[in-house]
Amino acid sequence: MSAWLSLLVLLAIAPLLPAIATRVISTLSGRRGIPLLQPYRDLGRLARKDFVYSSTTTFVFRAAPLAWVLGALAAAVLLPLDGHGAIVRFPGDLVLLAGLLALGRFALALAALDTGSSFEGMGASRELLIGCLAEPVLFVALLTLALATHGASLSDLFGAPLAPAWPRVGASLVMTVLALSMLLLAEAARGPVDDPATHLELTMIHEVMVLDHGGLDLALVLYGTGLRFALFGSLLVNLLWPLDATPAIAAPLRLALGLAVVAAVVGVVESSMARLRLVRLPQYLVSAGVLASLGALLLLRKP
Repeated sequence: MSAWLSLLVLLAIAPLLPAIATRVISTLSGRRGIPLLQPYRDLGRLARKDFVYSSTTTFVFRAAPLAWVLGALAAAVLLPLDGHGAIVRFPGDLVLLAGLLALGRFALALAALDTGSSFEGMGASRELLIGCLAEPVLFVALLTLALATHGASLSDLFGAPLAPAWPRVGASLVMTVLALSMLLLAEAARGPVDDPATHLELTMIHEVMVLDHGGLDLALVLYGTGLRFALFGSLLVNLLWPLDATPAIAAPLRLALGLAVVAAVVGVVESSMARLRLVRLPQYLVSAGVLASLGALLLLRKP
């Protein structure tokens, strides 16, 4: 029951996380900022609008927003959001997790190419570049957790075996936390990797791919982006706040509080760092991969 409640909390709080990060940025810069519930109003307003499709697009463009959301939703079912066990679990499900996230990115990039716009094609190429470098980081980070917990499923990597692993292999887990934190900023299209509020054409990455989407399609894209934010945030919450003897009924509240803190920290990072140049993004993601790899090497050298 706690796993289902945690999933509902994740789905409900997903649009709120970008608003929390934006509100923190506004507060630190001396501005009022948007209301925290504004993303929900935007989603409702977009859902009531009609569809407008270009004559050059095909069914690929129409199906991409749904694939973007469903891929993230299916990935959420594989994660032990309550800190005890996932709704669906089996050995090797971490490979499926990465595949589902990659499928959503591929669908959105394919939709951008389907418009026939060179501008959106440029954004798709940038997004795929980030994906090619981000996915190995995720795999290495999960490998490090597998070595630390001796688990073969995501429910073992982030479940009860993780709490006693911190005193034994804390250095490796800290490196994994740093790697996943850097990966979250890339996957959620946040600074310093991307800027969701930018209007400069040459600096857009994620936003430029969805310029032709409108109505319910755009609502799905925005919700899916927030859901990916929540997914990677839940990985950090489970890593830094592993449940051991805590009652499972408290897991949904723990998840909501943890995600709110992660979103606030993202806002602090965005307000204190300038956006990286595009040529620096590979170095940024490679650095995250090096951190995750060092954590795994420490475990492999441990007698």
